[in-house]
Amino acid sequence: MKKVLLSFAFAALVAGSTLAQEQPKAKATAPQEQAKNGPALTFEEIEHNFGDIAQGDVVEHTFKFTNTGTQPLVIERVDVTCGCTTPNWTKEPVMPGKTGFVTAKFNSAGKMGQQKKAITVHSNAADGAKYVYIVTNIKDKSTASAVKQ
Repeated sequence: MKKVLLSFAFAALVAGSTLAQEQPKAKATAPQEQAKNGPALTFEEIEHNFGDIAQGDVVEHTFKFTNTGTQPLVIERVDVTCGCTTPNWTKEPVMPGKTGFVTAKFNSAGKMGQQKKAITVHSNAADGAKYVYIVTNIKDKSTASAVKQ
């Protein structure tokens, strides 16, 4: 009787340890593979420098991008860091291989010195939000006009 009970205990121990062994997990999809299998947002440039401008000038730059993925890309929204920057962007879906834009209009009124403004682009791309930047140095109107002449 003891041998039978010991045999059952041993069998239960072996079966339990077999079940406790971890099954190999599915290989995680790398971000590059996700981008290949979905929309991917690739900008031509991520920073534009306007150089020196006069206080009160309004400047604008268009950032061009390509959907380097395999599915349509949709820009959901574009966030800016302050009310001095106004964004505009491609509203319709951008098909794979096609291009779109994000435009940033910056009003320098009330600003002085070095400025770097981040524009956050939220889309359905697998790698999440992307950032582009506008940079400028704002000078006093009298100084800026003397430099331009």
